[in-house]
Amino acid sequence: MTSFTTSVASLAVCAAVLCLPALTVAQPQDTAASTPGQIRKAQRKAARTKKNAELKQLEQQGYQPGEGHPNYPADIQSAERKAKHAAPQAVPASAP
Repeated sequence: MTSFTTSVASLAVCAAVLCLPALTVAQPQDTAASTPGQIRKAQRKAARTKKNAELKQLEQQGYQPGEGHPNYPADIQSAERKAKHAAPQAVPASAP
């Protein structure tokens, strides 16, 4: 009787060990941006947000992208200079 109980117990342990990898694979991943597609999507979203913020800042400085001015490079360069001077300068944390 003890050999039967021992063999049933060892069979149960073997079955649990064999089923364990299948159970761990079936669990969903809770990490944010865990697949390459999700990572690329997050990177594209961040880049788009940055681009839109820069464009909005240039438009506030007088750049109008849809007008088709003959002096195109000058107007965007002027807006970039104004935006650069309008941006607050970062102060080092160790400044007295």
